[in-house]
Amino acid sequence: MKAGDLNRKRFGYSNSDMVRTHGLTHIALAVVDAERSLRFYKRVFGMKPVHRNAGFIQAQTPGSRDVLVFEENAPRPGKRGGIAHFGFRLIDPADIETAARAVTTAGGKILSKGEFCPGEPYLLYTDPDGYEGEIWFELPTPVDPKR
Repeated sequence: MKAGDLNRKRFGYSNSDMVRTHGLTHIALAVVDAERSLRFYKRVFGMKPVHRNAGFIQAQTPGSRDVLVFEENAPRPGKRGGIAHFGFRLIDPADIETAARAVTTAGGKILSKGEFCPGEPYLLYTDPDGYEGEIWFELPTPVDPKR
């Protein structure tokens, strides 16, 4: 039996219950200036543009499949709708201070910083358009991919 089949059985899913994906891979943000948004996320996370049109940029974090889409002239730049915030998961909890410096250096604002529980530091920030993001470390979970 394959590992994926074992996990589906272990967590109570049948093969017909789920669509296999790479997980959540992108969020599209309505922004005032797509280039300004790219500069912020490039300075904080090293994101690289992978697709561009006038007023539209898709940026990806190197080594991952995540994409942030910056769309100018979309309704409600910086306003909350159904999404309260989005998050980036740290590889090493010791990097939380580096993350805080990167956010402020890139022009963001730290809203709060602390620990959800011992060993799980976090910080909430706003980007130049006012979107709320989170950078946190989460202790391994049973559904994390094996390294």
